Amino acid sequence: MDVTIEPIRYEDKPVLRRLVQLYLYDFSEFEPLELNEHGEFDYRYLDHYWAPDEGEERHAFFIRVDSKRAGFALVRVVNGVNVFAEFFVMRSFRGAGVGAAAARAVLTRLPGDWLVHQVPANLPAQAFWRRVIASFTGGNYREQVDESGVTQRFTVP
Repeated sequence: MDVTIEPIRYEDKPVLRRLVQLYLYDFSEFEPLELNEHGEFDYRYLDHYWAPDEGEERHAFFIRVDSKRAGFALVRVVNGVNVFAEFFVMRSFRGAGVGAAAARAVLTRLPGDWLVHQVPANLPAQAFWRRVIASFTGGNYREQVDESGVTQRFTVP
């Protein structure tokens, strides 16, 4: 199984938009998200990945498995720190190491300081990120737990 990431081109924004709908549907299990009048979840940051605000940097990647689209990773750079804004692996690819391989690929591609945050109710994401980050950093990371959720901080050389 070959897991790769590729930058998302502007022409593929409609594909990402549809995948974001799947992601938000899954995420609605953990956060109270509501559909708009068109039966869709709103995601106001999509255009920012091709037209970021001044001083802002963003990266969007498709996750592929053997050349098939399997998800996406969206990264914001906030005050010089890389932040996974959204990370999604389609259900049919979960549990096979796809997410871990994709996360490692993104981390390797964007060295520097990182912050990863999970909401309090998303226990599967907390377990996933703890496992991936501990493995990737050799346990060299800091974690904070508070009412907003779980946050890991680390540096990728």
